[in-house]
Formats: sequence, C-alpha cells, structure tokens
Amino acid sequence: MNWSASTECSAFLGHTLLGRGPLNTVVPLCKPHVDAGESSLLIFTNADSARIEVDFRGALEEVLMRLPPASTATDAANGEHETAPEEAPRQGRGRPKLGVVAREVTLLPRHWEWLKSQPGGASVALRKLVENARKDNAEQDHRRAMQDAAYRFMSIMAGSLAGFEEASRALFAGDGEKFARETGQWPADVRDHARSLASAVLS
Repeated sequence: MNWSASTECSAFLGHTLLGRGPLNTVVPLCKPHVDAGESSLLIFTNADSARIEVDFRGALEEVLMRLPPASTATDAANGEHETAPEEAPRQGRGRPKLGVVAREVTLLPRHWEWLKSQPGGASVALRKLVENARKDNAEQDHRRAMQDAAYRFMSIMAGSLAGFEEASRALFAGDGEKFARETGQWPADVRDHARSLASAVLS
C-alpha cells in the first residue's frame, strides 16, 4: 500500500470526475454513490495513477477511520516493514548501523573480482554504483514514471475509446500535438486528466 488518508487522488464515476484532492476529502464525495449501488467508481492516486481500493462499508465516519494514516503508508512504501537479517550488537567502537538490508545478488565471477578490488569491498562499491546510477538517470526515470502513470490511467479509463492506440504511441513518442488530437474526442474529464498526467513528457 502506498497511499494514505492524505494522498492526493482523483475519483471518477464512469467518465465523470467526482472530485480531486486528499483522499479523506474525496471519500465523502464517493460514499453516496457507493451506497446507491453505482459500481463504476474508481479512485486513482495523482502521482502514479495507482488504483486506491477503499472499504466503503458502514457509516462515513467508519470509512474515514479505516483510511491508513500517512506515516503507515509512507513506511510501507519505503519498505520499512520488511524483515531484514538481524545484526549482532557491536562491541566497543565501530561504525553505526546503516540500516542496510541483505538481499541476494547474482553476478559473474569477473564482476565479483572487480568488486572485491574496490575500496571498501563489494558492498560499498555496489552502493556507490547504485547511487551514481540513480543520480545519472533521475530525469529519465522521472519521465518514464510519468509516462507509465499516464498510460496506466488511459488504459483503464480510455482503453475502449477511439484514438487510444494512437494516443498511447504519441505519449511514448513525446508527440504532444498528436496526443492532443487523438484525445480530442474523449469525455472531457478523462481527456483533461490524461493530458495533465502526460504534460510533463510531451513537447
């Protein structure tokens, strides 16, 4: 779970936008429709278009009480509830625990030989490589994440609409003019939300 009561989100009933904002302010707008038996309600996070599944059973107060607090969702998203191998307490002086998590890494023999020759050993070298890669690819990773968010929303909300395939190609090609043209006939709320998500990667 990577959402909480304060997660910015958008709720759609069919192709109509019901509300946008923190989840705990959007849920009250959705509850009457759920109680009325309308089944086309979908809630998406604004950050990555992940689906939010809310338990709408009971009174509104009960529904809001069940929403996870921000700290819980943040910890889960960061993997802080994962179980890591315990470290034996250090005796005397030494480096403090860094909060590292043990995972299996499979490399070719020549890779291990190179890592062992690096200052600090394999673990330090791998951490440096990962951090450098994160910095070098930050812009590319962000662009890919925004493309994925836009496509995820489009696939669910516009997958059966005319122009979806061409709009998807335009999204990944960064062709803003074509994307605008292909989404032009979509229902207004779906069109505008898709364009908003895609704006960061379209020229």
